[in-house]
Amino acid sequence: DVQLVESGGGSVQAGGSLRLSCEASGKVFSSNSYCIAWFRQGPGKEREGVAAITNDAGAAYADSVQGRFIISKDSERNALYLQMNNLAPEDTGVYYCAASRYAWVCALSPPWRVDDYQYWGEGTQVTVS
Repeated sequence: DVQLVESGGGSVQAGGSLRLSCEASGKVFSSNSYCIAWFRQGPGKEREGVAAITNDAGAAYADSVQGRFIISKDSERNALYLQMNNLAPEDTGVYYCAASRYAWVCALSPPWRVDDYQYWGEGTQVTVS
């Protein structure tokens, strides 16, 4: 079974940066069979999609993070990253790494349906003040 583990969260002042990492137990990030993404859930809010890596190595971003966040993956290290720049208080929340075993999920516009993702990490807290 696929296991995902996030790291890199923390507290930062507005305008600062953080880099989140996600490691997988299987070859999730080196395979084009999966759609992989970052989600977040702010206090009192529903879980929302942030960024996804599509099959052709292109990326999709939520409008709220476009131009500030960068999603990338390292197939050799089997790792997924989220570089977050110019952070704002509204970026506060628990950030989750997620993977779908259905590659077509990445072709959706947008690819943010929570139920389409079967594998989730426990999350890492990001607090921006």
